[in-house]
Amino acid sequence: MQNVVQKAGEKDLPVLAELAVLLWNEHSVAELTQEFSQIMASADAQFFIKYDEGRAVGFAQCQLRHDYVEGTTTTPVGYLEGIFVKADCRRKGYAKELLHACEAWAKERGCREFASDCELENEESRRFHRAMQFVEANRIVCFAKPL
Repeated sequence: MQNVVQKAGEKDLPVLAELAVLLWNEHSVAELTQEFSQIMASADAQFFIKYDEGRAVGFAQCQLRHDYVEGTTTTPVGYLEGIFVKADCRRKGYAKELLHACEAWAKERGCREFASDCELENEESRRFHRAMQFVEANRIVCFAKPL
């Protein structure tokens, strides 16, 4: 496990949650561990972990979406739910490796398209998506109100 991307399983939940809380810091490690355990139970989802010199430095979460996905015409669609690489390990192609693992996983499951999203103000994520040949499909603003 020197410098590889590998599929994550139940045994990897602690490492995965420690990485994910760096991306989704509004959640706790315990919350993410529980949520990821439930997600892993689905055959329509997969997590990958990137190791560098045996140290976990990044992860990606992908899944199959069977509902309509903006900008696509087929179903199911592989979907990048989240991707993260530690700051000191960026610009080494690790996020690209993680993305390619997700795309290969989706293709093995019959997907002909792969999609993702990011917040409008997340310029770093938008640059990554463009560099990975994603094409912007749409921009939306979401609304909600209590009833």
